[in-house]
Amino acid sequence: MPVSSRRNFLRTAALSTAAAPFIPSLFEPAAAASKPSALSQVRLAFIGVGSRGRSHVRQALFRDDVVITAICDPDPEAISRTNAMIEKSGKKVPVAFTKGGEDFVNMLKRDDIDGVVIATPWEWHVPMAVATMKAGKYAGVEVSATVTLKESWDLVNTFEKTGSHCMILENVCYRRDVLAVLNMIRQGMFGEMLYAHCGYQHDLRNVKFNGGMGKEGVEFGAKGYSEARWRTQHSVDRNGDLYPTHGLGPVAHWLNINRGNRFLSLTSTATKARSLHKYVVDKGGPDHPNAKVNFKLGDVVTTVVNCENGENIVIMHDTNSPRPYSLGFRAQGTQGIWMDDGKTIYLEGTSPKPHQWEPFAAYQDKYDHPLWKQHGQTAQSGGHGGIDFFVMRAFIESIKAQTAPPIDVYDAAVWSAISPLSEQSIAQGSKPIEIPDFTRGKWKTNRPIFGLNEIY
Repeated sequence: MPVSSRRNFLRTAALSTAAAPFIPSLFEPAAAASKPSALSQVRLAFIGVGSRGRSHVRQALFRDDVVITAICDPDPEAISRTNAMIEKSGKKVPVAFTKGGEDFVNMLKRDDIDGVVIATPWEWHVPMAVATMKAGKYAGVEVSATVTLKESWDLVNTFEKTGSHCMILENVCYRRDVLAVLNMIRQGMFGEMLYAHCGYQHDLRNVKFNGGMGKEGVEFGAKGYSEARWRTQHSVDRNGDLYPTHGLGPVAHWLNINRGNRFLSLTSTATKARSLHKYVVDKGGPDHPNAKVNFKLGDVVTTVVNCENGENIVIMHDTNSPRPYSLGFRAQGTQGIWMDDGKTIYLEGTSPKPHQWEPFAAYQDKYDHPLWKQHGQTAQSGGHGGIDFFVMRAFIESIKAQTAPPIDVYDAAVWSAISPLSEQSIAQGSKPIEIPDFTRGKWKTNRPIFGLNEIY
């Protein structure tokens, strides 16, 4: 949400839902006697229709089986742009809720909503997702789903109390190459999995700072625009892996986390914090007020996760320094290794020459996941190379089938929990920190549900 009024609106909404219970009992759905019948049409609402929210609206507009019944945002520009998109598609303009926190609550009282897509600043994801679940509706929440450990438990506890599903909208899980690797892992091409590497390595300095809409600058907070209004403050206040799920989501599926395996503990380290200060000085001069800001976030944060079944995961967070974009994926097992950087692979007994990399392209074609084989052409309409199409499709198809989404509330809870747990580790001198079992033991019997076929 890009305007200053949005944060006040969301704060009101969050505070109105922060105490237990978050939302009055009228939002708590009656217990169902049996599984609801499948839906032929899904009625969606959107909280937050800024840039990211509108990208989800765009995906919904491509589908004849989706009706957008309501949108919620205090920014008139965001509402206007969204309505223009909807009108251009030939669809009916939805009801708009724009009058502060009470309108957010009122939207959830409507009975013509099956699912709600939440694309707002991180700190408001959980209050809104919890309120949505208590209203008896599917919640689709942007990444990261939670900021604190308590919020992860709030999501899980609300789901277990209400039975209303929550899906973290982690689009990278649907990247074509990581799905091909998942397909290969499941076919035993890598042998027994040992290790994975991933992260979020993305120079975000021009996202964390700007001079207003379309302008370069070194402002953030009230003087910034779009994500600079809220995201940069996390770099001031926090030192840890602030954005773990883009890398960790695909890796969790590779290793069957929450479904036969689980995260046990982590350790995190952070370098000194230098690059954000340097950017302010370089672009705004040493006398700019923001040159006096003490940014807490280390430029490079490294987290090592230990898993129940003996694998290790390294997660990198690097958003402050000048560098090309990379999620740094690496999958390694007893039979071989694949690396995202360089798009290379080596499989013992399969690759033509010992100890030599070969291009991944031929394997990508051969082991292309059924989802991409079936829907790849249609996905070209989606953002981020098609992965936005797939993640929204999964959310919508889950609602239609009235079943659990393929990326569920337990995934949302534990993937996002890496962030506050990494902060704890760094604050305690890189001390090992236990990772809670949000499934309460169900990981031992849960079976994989993600990416099993061409459905979702």
